[in-house]
Amino acid sequence: MNKDIQISIIDRNGKTHLVLAPIDMNFNLMEICKLNNISVQGTCGGMAMCSSCQCYIISDHELPKKNDDEIAMLSEALYLRENSRLGCQLRITSKLEGLKIEIAPD
Repeated sequence: MNKDIQISIIDRNGKTHLVLAPIDMNFNLMEICKLNNISVQGTCGGMAMCSSCQCYIISDHELPKKNDDEIAMLSEALYLRENSRLGCQLRITSKLEGLKIEIAPD
C-alpha cells in the first residue's frame, strides 16, 4: 500500500508545486506546505486560532466538515472565498489523493 499521496499546491506567486504527502504520519495540509517550503505561516501552530494557513480548495474532493473552531476563524479571515479552508484542519489521508489547492494571500 502506498503511504504517500500527491497534492498540487499553488503558492502565493502562482507557482504550482507537486508534493508527496505521507498518509501515515498524521500531518495536516499546513504542515505539508511548511515541509515543502511553501509559504504559510501557521502562526498558531495548527490550533485553528489564526488564518495564516488559509487556502482555497480547487479540486472537487469531499472534505471533512468544518468544525466550529474553523468556522469561527474563517469568519474573521481576510480574502475569504466559498472554497476557503484552514490547512491546519485538513488531515492528510488517502482520500486527498490529487487534491489541488491555492494558498490564500497573506
